[in-house]
Amino acid sequence: MLRFPGQGPRTPEDVVIGPLDLAARVDEALAVQALAFGLGADEIAVRRQIVLRHLTSPGARALGATTADGRLVGFVYGMPNDRGHWWSTVVEPYLRAQGNDAWLDGSFVITELHVHPRYQNRGAGRALITGITDSATEPRSILSAIDRDSPARGLYHSLGYEDLARQVLFPSAPKPYAVMGAPLPLRRP
Repeated sequence: MLRFPGQGPRTPEDVVIGPLDLAARVDEALAVQALAFGLGADEIAVRRQIVLRHLTSPGARALGATTADGRLVGFVYGMPNDRGHWWSTVVEPYLRAQGNDAWLDGSFVITELHVHPRYQNRGAGRALITGITDSATEPRSILSAIDRDSPARGLYHSLGYEDLARQVLFPSAPKPYAVMGAPLPLRRP
């Protein structure tokens, strides 16, 4: 487990990064995602089923960021990539067009990474993503993020992720995404 102190008056308690039984705490995790990503109840209900299905994939695992009183304030989950998964089938043509479709093989996918807004910009996201990828046996990691300048994309770039494809359109997503990839282990500051 990784412990780091809260900073400033908005985050007085310590946050602990450690293994997360995401299936048991899926509703708490999705509440964090809803706040961090601005999702409504209908979308969260759909995502709940997706998360639970993903967790049955070989090698799927999760880490959580919890306060001293056990409140979940952030989470990450991922799995070894499988070209047969929906996400891979959507991003593959975009990656192929850029000559980057080989990234779909031998990669650990960061499926979701979200931190409660009150705890953002304090190191929890960095600790979550480095913690989960440090245990990966794959030589690299891939993920998708909304394709605009944001603190999340800044974090990914600082860890060594580079754009593999941009303006990726997912069905029903209102904004385009970028697919990013990095060799493992991730770069440290």
